[in-house]
Amino acid sequence: MMDDDLTAEVQRVAAGMVEAHQAEADGRLDYSEESLAVVEALLDEASDFVDAMSEEQVDFVARKFGCYILEVARRKWSGRYLWHPDRDAPVLVVGEPEFRVAMLTWDKTKGRLLGDKADNIPFFYAGFAEQVRDAANGVNVLYV
Repeated sequence: MMDDDLTAEVQRVAAGMVEAHQAEADGRLDYSEESLAVVEALLDEASDFVDAMSEEQVDFVARKFGCYILEVARRKWSGRYLWHPDRDAPVLVVGEPEFRVAMLTWDKTKGRLLGDKADNIPFFYAGFAEQVRDAANGVNVLYV
């Protein structure tokens, strides 16, 4: 998938997530870092219903929330999307060429959806953002 096509697809999925959940989020899904607390709450709520979901539904929910998180990060830090073939997922890469801090989100959102509170979305994102802010030349880090 070309970078532009991948960017368009991540943005489309993120926008669909916003459209689907904006009412229950009281309009707070605005692609801000603060909106990730809303994402955390929505995934926590959805985790109560995961037993009634098929594996495909779980993956769909995890992917749409993951795309939203990627788009929050891209809007804040710029960067580009690449496809990570081993994870079969988009990865946001920021800081090139000086450094490279990358983030995968689908595993994290799926873990949170499945009820793992250790997969806290604001905490995860804060670690990524700190790494970007503090990155020195030559750093190459992948957040998963």
